[in-house]
Amino acid sequence: MEKVLVIVGPTAVGKTALSIELAKKLNGEIISGDSMQVYKHLDIGTAKATEKERAGVVHHLIDCRELSETYSAADFQKEGRQAINSITAKGKLPIVVGGTGLYVQALLYDFTLGSEDESMELRVQYQEFAETYGNQKLWELLQKKDPKAAENIHFNNQKKVVRALEVFDKTGFSILTPKEKPKPLYDYFLIGLETDRKLLYDRINTRVDTMLEQGLLTEAELLYKDQTQQSVQGIGYKEFFPYFEGNATLDEATEQVKQNSRRYAKRQLTWFRNRMNTSWWDLVQEPTAIVKLERQIADWLDSSEG
Repeated sequence: MEKVLVIVGPTAVGKTALSIELAKKLNGEIISGDSMQVYKHLDIGTAKATEKERAGVVHHLIDCRELSETYSAADFQKEGRQAINSITAKGKLPIVVGGTGLYVQALLYDFTLGSEDESMELRVQYQEFAETYGNQKLWELLQKKDPKAAENIHFNNQKKVVRALEVFDKTGFSILTPKEKPKPLYDYFLIGLETDRKLLYDRINTRVDTMLEQGLLTEAELLYKDQTQQSVQGIGYKEFFPYFEGNATLDEATEQVKQNSRRYAKRQLTWFRNRMNTSWWDLVQEPTAIVKLERQIADWLDSSEG
């Protein structure tokens, strides 16, 4: 089995810096596991590493889609596996970095994800249903078909409700309980980064302020001008739309970004704690722990495969 190093965790916890440091030490190349970093022109709000920060380390699955294009877990699964194969063939170590839990899981395990055409057809049907009857009625449909999923998804989260309905319609099984336990395709080492909750939230708030200083509003305005795009959904963009429309102050919109980012961080942590076998580290408060972490990685790299 090919070895794959994986770094996950919530936003603002140091994944990018760690991944680049390890890639330099371990002759690695990085595969972005973030569903928004694939889009060109969205650099600030998606916290892409700058060319300088990348320090010559090759990055895959960044800036590979136009804003008008869709991008799915199935796309990531296919392209991520191609990247793993090509990196391994060069004798280098693939390092997957990201916070999108479903993407990382779909990449590492033998999940079968439906064809995009079939998914799109179902998706459009359910989106039209929601436009006609509202999110509550759409969620009630899910509640009838898959009560377990409905219990875990807020009725206003139309995207997730639609996804759960798609999965149920195509497989007959809940999105939360796949038919068979998926098997890992790689010998992977999964590092989870976390830190004290209050400290994490402070870091997220500071990061949003910094993004604003760097020009986040310009990127948000780009998406505001064409809201038909999937890329509009990213946290840090749609929250500014009421500000552009004159229905909220910049401070109110900014606070909404911070709140949504904190909530997302909480969901990310929950996903990786509950769904995957993760080795957790707090390098924010204990930076010297990296010595121990690097030892563990070295042991894993030396261990026999499988």
